[in-house]
Amino acid sequence: MNGTQGLISWQQAWTLARRDLNARLRGLRLLFICLLLGVGTLAAIGSLTASITAELAARGQTLLGGDLEVAVSQRQASEQELAQLRALGPTSATIRMRAMAQRPEDVAVDGAPTAILSELKGVDGAYPLYGRLTLKDGSAPPPLTAETILVGQSLVDRLDLSVGDTLRYGDAAYRIAGIIGNEPDRVGEGFTLGPVALTNVEGVMRSGLIQPGSLYTSKYRVRLPAGADAAEQADTLKKAMATAGVEIKNRDRAAPGANRFFERMGQFLGLIGLTALVIAGIGVSNGVSSYLGGKRGGIATFKVLGARSGDIMRIYLLQVAAIAGVAILSGLMIGALLPPAIIALLGDVLPVQPGLSLQPLPLLVAATYGVLITLVFTLPPLARARTQPAAAIFRATVEGRWSIDRRTLAGVAASVAGILAVALLTAREPFFSAMVLASVAAVLGLLFLLGWGVRWTAQRIKRPRKPLLRLAVANLYRPGAQTPALVIALGLALTLFVTLAAIETSLNREIERTVPATAPTQFVLDVPSGQEAEFRAAVKREAPDAKIEMVPALRGTIIAYKDIRVADLAEIPEGAWFLRGERGVTYAKDLPPGSEITDGEWWPEDYAGRPLVSLDQEAADLLDLKVGDSLTVSVLGREIEAEIASLRQVNWDTMGFNYILVFSPNTLASAPHTFAATISMDPAREGKVSRALLSQFPSVSIIAVGEVLTQVTGLLEQMSSAILAAASITILAGIAVLIGAIAASRQSRAYDSVIMKTLGATRWQVLGAQFIEYAMLAAILASVALVLGGLAAWYVITGVFDFQWSPDWVVVLSTLAGGAVITLGIGLVGSIPLMSVRPAEALRSL
Repeated sequence: MNGTQGLISWQQAWTLARRDLNARLRGLRLLFICLLLGVGTLAAIGSLTASITAELAARGQTLLGGDLEVAVSQRQASEQELAQLRALGPTSATIRMRAMAQRPEDVAVDGAPTAILSELKGVDGAYPLYGRLTLKDGSAPPPLTAETILVGQSLVDRLDLSVGDTLRYGDAAYRIAGIIGNEPDRVGEGFTLGPVALTNVEGVMRSGLIQPGSLYTSKYRVRLPAGADAAEQADTLKKAMATAGVEIKNRDRAAPGANRFFERMGQFLGLIGLTALVIAGIGVSNGVSSYLGGKRGGIATFKVLGARSGDIMRIYLLQVAAIAGVAILSGLMIGALLPPAIIALLGDVLPVQPGLSLQPLPLLVAATYGVLITLVFTLPPLARARTQPAAAIFRATVEGRWSIDRRTLAGVAASVAGILAVALLTAREPFFSAMVLASVAAVLGLLFLLGWGVRWTAQRIKRPRKPLLRLAVANLYRPGAQTPALVIALGLALTLFVTLAAIETSLNREIERTVPATAPTQFVLDVPSGQEAEFRAAVKREAPDAKIEMVPALRGTIIAYKDIRVADLAEIPEGAWFLRGERGVTYAKDLPPGSEITDGEWWPEDYAGRPLVSLDQEAADLLDLKVGDSLTVSVLGREIEAEIASLRQVNWDTMGFNYILVFSPNTLASAPHTFAATISMDPAREGKVSRALLSQFPSVSIIAVGEVLTQVTGLLEQMSSAILAAASITILAGIAVLIGAIAASRQSRAYDSVIMKTLGATRWQVLGAQFIEYAMLAAILASVALVLGGLAAWYVITGVFDFQWSPDWVVVLSTLAGGAVITLGIGLVGSIPLMSVRPAEALRSL
């Protein structure tokens, strides 16, 4: 009959499907585990990312400190600029700078240091426009005066201070009036190198740290009327202040750096989770094949009694759908409940603390992936059960037969297209997602071909003379062999682990090799201009062997390149981070150390012509700039149009003074500025040098490189842990696939085991043949993973990070050895139950 004529109803099919299901479920248990792992991982990653970004968006006004923020460096807003802002609504002004917090005593107390780097912030009476500034006990702070200050808990701990003590900044002393509990706009302030201290604007001025050329930032927050469009007002201000060198934010993107970080990290981890779900899908296919293999007798009986192909499809599709539905719902529950636990565990690591909330979109995406993956990997085994004649089903143990009809192929293709569409439509960077998915597909295709190649080769090579080895080789291509599935799943999982191991060890060696040899001991900022000689002398008195480098330090904003205004760009080009806000700029007579001219020429020592600039080669490539093009930069509110005289390759890993923009001296030498210095010396003299510099130059800020490296290392370790946790799901999925492959071939292996034992083989001989089979497969997978994982890691290290390729091969090979041992162990453990199968039991199951 054609169409659905004569088919049993869906209700009748469900009645038969429900009766046929048993408590053990066997292969469908693997379907449940694989989908639970994959969907749960995707739902948890998506929900956590959405919770954080939603919290950042919801608290935009508080995090930013206003509906709009206008920031300028090394100066305060002019009266005209202030008038523009005040016309929009109530305005609050703050001043923020890095400064050394000092105890008034000359000696440390109980081992506490006498001075540390901190963030000094001056606020006006209108601060904060949104949110509440509170003390540690939750109460409101007393009104700030020019003589009082509020400090963060870490500042109190590190300097061994308490409320009522005196703290010095520059030339002024302040009485500590309280310990800060909540600074509402803390996240919006961005990355800091030290704890915060708050006084009023007059208090900052009293310190004497604000001098011409000092590195500080003035921020002006505006509270707009209800209903005003913050994004539209920000765009209007950008056009009106295009030449002022200001950075403007609005409440919708209060913390753009944090937003970008969590969105990209979430996307990356989500793609790893999707990869894990794809691998788990192979396990789903194996599990369904195993389950249907155990139902061969029932399926054949149904067909002999007149059941049509559509009836078979409906019955077993409903069974798979029931278990898959429970697995997907369970995964969604895990994904919804895990983020609050992760947030509580991470604590202060996160910029905000999202509350308990349900994120529907990530859960919907994870559920969609789960349904589509289920269809991709269950339709083929269901199609084989539906289309094979009864006689072919009975012969399946000894005669492999594989066929899929066009309708099934169309369903699989539509499901794959759906997966790609969801991945690209929900991605922040579709091109990046497409590249990752294409790479995964290419690796999967390569491993699939390799799996069939192993099977084809094993079938055609000369049979070994030793019986156990001959049996092991035959197991690779025998009917029901799961060789391609094992190669795909474990090959991809081991490749990922090799990649991670090689990247991590290469980065560790790069840090060990480069940082101790080239990184300075201290950075010193705000050295007064004209006092360079005195500065050098002060350092040399305490550390005669110290190496000192000094450069002029200014801040500038790129506002145009060629004929393109940055304010007119719809979106900043990918990778062009230097176009976002202000960056450090300098001038130099000679080519800076660590730089190499790649195009053009350096200016003469006595150059006095039109402004010239030397640009980083990578930045030039991103913006399609060349020698002779123009670049316009705003410095201290003055717009400077310079000609690109040269392009440089900058050695960023030296941790010295590396600038995107280096101007000819005649361009900036007359502008108010300070100097920045690096000091390379014996770390044992670091404390003496710091005290001597602060005594003679109260305005300087000293950054200990060791402390910065500790912060950066900690952040990298947290990112690495997150990536490793997501990647471990892929390994678990690979293990599930291995278990599924063993389950899918269990009946065939049980039959072989019984035949061999009937012919006189011992249990150890049967187990030995399987040991050799898995050992050969593990060796092949290890070799493939070493090549593919090594190539991937090499590209990341040399192409993305531009570091030297130097993995620790002992660690990498140990990772491979561990994966091989896991493969052997799981394979053999799964084979042990087959040793106890009785001949009558095995023959009755056929």
